[in-house]
Amino acid sequence: MQEDIRACLHRRQYRKAFDLLLPEFQSRVFRLAYAMLGDAALAEDMAQEIFIRIWKALPGYRAQSSLSTWIYAIARNTCLTALKTGGTKKEVSLEEPGVAQAAEEAGSPSEPAARAGIDILRFLDQLPEKHRRVLRLYYLEEKSYEEVARLLDWPMGTVKVYLHRARKELAEAVAQSKIGRGAS
Repeated sequence: MQEDIRACLHRRQYRKAFDLLLPEFQSRVFRLAYAMLGDAALAEDMAQEIFIRIWKALPGYRAQSSLSTWIYAIARNTCLTALKTGGTKKEVSLEEPGVAQAAEEAGSPSEPAARAGIDILRFLDQLPEKHRRVLRLYYLEEKSYEEVARLLDWPMGTVKVYLHRARKELAEAVAQSKIGRGAS
């Protein structure tokens, strides 16, 4: 599919290229925006903004990187700009305790946490923004260390350190919640 899109771009058929590109990348761009922003409604709005930017930038695509890398760079930069300018809500609807421990043990907070009756998203909201971003991308988006580093434009070591600290903070928040509720 990407070859078809690139061929359209090479022939300067931008409308046709965009018509092929949109269904191919729509859900991926939304998931990336959601992983970075933590709010579904905001991610939908941001995805629309991202595709407007992609549409406007299509004539400038020079095929120096893969099409997906180029699209993800636009998506990442749009989300980072929104975060830096305060154009996003920092609220995330996360709801129950025990998630951090599940994240530490199982490596993916979403499934084990759900089985344990834990809403990890509530605890994620208590973390610093940089830790929320790295956790969302690594666990919820299932990106590799390398992909997280590339998407956030961070060194690999920074990603690993932030991921370690985020797991630790998440585990502590869950433990505190259990203590507060009288759980053992």
